[in-house]
Amino acid sequence: MEINHYFQPIDVDWMEPLQNSGRQRLGDVIVAHTSSSFMPDPEQFNLAIIGVPEDRGTVTNVGCAQAPDEVRKHLYRLFSHWNQVSICDLGNLKNGHRLEDTYFAFKEVVAELVRNKVIPIIIGGSQDLTYANYLAYENVGRVINMAAIDPMFDLGHDEHELNSQSYLSRIILHQPNFLFNYTNIGYQTYFVDQESQVLMKNLYFDVFRLGNVRANMEEVEPMVRNADILSIDLASIRHSEAPASEQSSPNGFYGEEMCQICRYAGLSDKLTSIGFYELNTSLDHQGQSAFLYAQMIWYFIDGFVNRQHDFPEQDNDDFVKFTLHVEDFDEELLFLKSKKSSRWWMVVGVKDVVSKKYRRHQFVPCSYDDYQAALNQEIPDRWWKVQQKLM
Repeated sequence: MEINHYFQPIDVDWMEPLQNSGRQRLGDVIVAHTSSSFMPDPEQFNLAIIGVPEDRGTVTNVGCAQAPDEVRKHLYRLFSHWNQVSICDLGNLKNGHRLEDTYFAFKEVVAELVRNKVIPIIIGGSQDLTYANYLAYENVGRVINMAAIDPMFDLGHDEHELNSQSYLSRIILHQPNFLFNYTNIGYQTYFVDQESQVLMKNLYFDVFRLGNVRANMEEVEPMVRNADILSIDLASIRHSEAPASEQSSPNGFYGEEMCQICRYAGLSDKLTSIGFYELNTSLDHQGQSAFLYAQMIWYFIDGFVNRQHDFPEQDNDDFVKFTLHVEDFDEELLFLKSKKSSRWWMVVGVKDVVSKKYRRHQFVPCSYDDYQAALNQEIPDRWWKVQQKLM
């Protein structure tokens, strides 16, 4: 499918000094769609940057439509340390006459990239675009897991309303539904009502409070490794680190923690799209937030380059198997440890019983701590939640 007509080229004025620097910056290696060059064929690349300058779906953060080019200005100046990755920049998605038209174009573009095994790096725009990102997987016919770095759940209060603070409800209620699991990383309890917390529990979704996550950042790795989509709200970062959001608050992740999370995302063989949203340039002091988003994208690329390609989709000799029996529990627990990366997975359910479309979700990323819990006769929470969904 042709997607060229959905894009407009990016401005080249700020790129010219980079091209004369004589050093290998990202601006030298990214093949960009500019007014003086043709749009690159994304099928020839591993990663594709997409700007989506759309903020009609934001609730309070009008101005985030200007973020894509501001982030690019910082990203293109960072040095490239990789020879084994190819990156293109498709330009900025043209806004539709209506917001729904933008969603449609965005959905079609992401679906085409995912079909061709090209990972879109999305620079928004407002976070309601995550809904269109999800719809792309319906086009592909893939049941997915989604993770969000967000201080709240974005469920909204009106199921018929779609905006940056209600898009998750629309995803949950969408039929036919292609969402297997949702993970929230870093929610802040005072931004979340009790009813929403109960809903997350009843749906067997994974939600992790900011304090618990920051106390053990290594545990974020299996959370992110389980996702097909990662959606990042700038408001998840503390105001002192990234002030460019109307929703920013004193608490949140530090910049280096977000870079660590993005590298984990890049390392995950399962993750096939990532979005950076809600950066309001009118609030960005000296471009600090745009600079941080650029560094986070750099770390995502670094993670991608170091992928180990060890997702256990089928039995092979690249894993060490551990079978455990928990007292008073009929089913044995099967753990897999990768010989390549030393990462852990649990296998949930019998593959002959599980529907084919859910088969890939049997392999649940976990940590050594989950294995230790099973040794101590405890059923890991991750295992139990997936089991409930597969039953």
